[in-house]
Amino acid sequence: MYEVGGPEVLKEAEVDQPRPGPGEAVVEVAASGVNYLDVYHREGRYSLPLPFTPGAEGAGTVVEVGPGVADVAVGDRVGWVEIPGTYAERAVVDSSRLVPLPDDIDFETAAAVLLQGMTAHYLVKDAYPVQGGDTVLVHAAAGGMGLLLTQLITHLGGRVIGTTSTTAKAELAKRAGAAEVILSSAVDDLAAEVRRLNGGQGLPVVFDGVGAHTFDASLASLRSRGHLVLFGAASGAVPPFDPIRLAHGGSLTLIRPSLGDFIADRSELLRRAADVFEWVRSKALAVTVTGRYALSEAAQAHSDLEARRTTGKLLVVPGAAALGRREETQS
Repeated sequence: MYEVGGPEVLKEAEVDQPRPGPGEAVVEVAASGVNYLDVYHREGRYSLPLPFTPGAEGAGTVVEVGPGVADVAVGDRVGWVEIPGTYAERAVVDSSRLVPLPDDIDFETAAAVLLQGMTAHYLVKDAYPVQGGDTVLVHAAAGGMGLLLTQLITHLGGRVIGTTSTTAKAELAKRAGAAEVILSSAVDDLAAEVRRLNGGQGLPVVFDGVGAHTFDASLASLRSRGHLVLFGAASGAVPPFDPIRLAHGGSLTLIRPSLGDFIADRSELLRRAADVFEWVRSKALAVTVTGRYALSEAAQAHSDLEARRTTGKLLVVPGAAALGRREETQS
């Protein structure tokens, strides 16, 4: 990327082979996860110095290490998140941010689950600790993040009301464990429908990764002293608002968390990653990959994601041919 803007600013280009500095490792990238974080970087909403290689979630094999590296060695299978540069054949990564992959976790699964899996982990464990019996609203419940959240909340004993845009997506959300699914395009008053499905009562928590289009309905869906966990802005940023709205809604709480603050030290990073891998291993989480794109198709991946043409997880796979493969697999 040499400029910010729409998907068209993503250009395939040849660059020099990366070399590691002190404390760094070069990783041959096997797969890179596609996330809304990448869109925010591309749009300049979260600014990074230009030019840069986008992509912030990857998995692959260490091929070179710099001076002073003790966390990994050449040949190690690793994954990482929140470090730009994964839409590439090779990437340079701070070795302290690399997560060793268990033998039973393949590269595509790691690239598909690490960022969103650890995000789901801190959302349901820290941002709002979900308890058995909680009824929870999850927006975009058929997206990659929504499917993981729905599965985890159900695993923890919660009841999920999901929102989706189509009946096909509603079926996916139900298969992931959603007790009720609302077609957001088919109701005039989303919050009223949420309350109807919850016996006329508001909810203890709403997990909202959509942002501008759902913010008002999310607040209106909460009970007194409820919690709005606003973890994304797929539809755009929420406009400034008067905090007195939280008081008028019943002493509501709003948190706008970010994964980086919940994996700030290596021990926490490894602990969350280990829990996510165990959830995958135990089948508490089913990772659904619905699209694989060659490096030359990265712009198409962003277009598909933003147009809501996708469900599950999208990957950029450096070794893939430019065939636009969109088959669905689960692990």
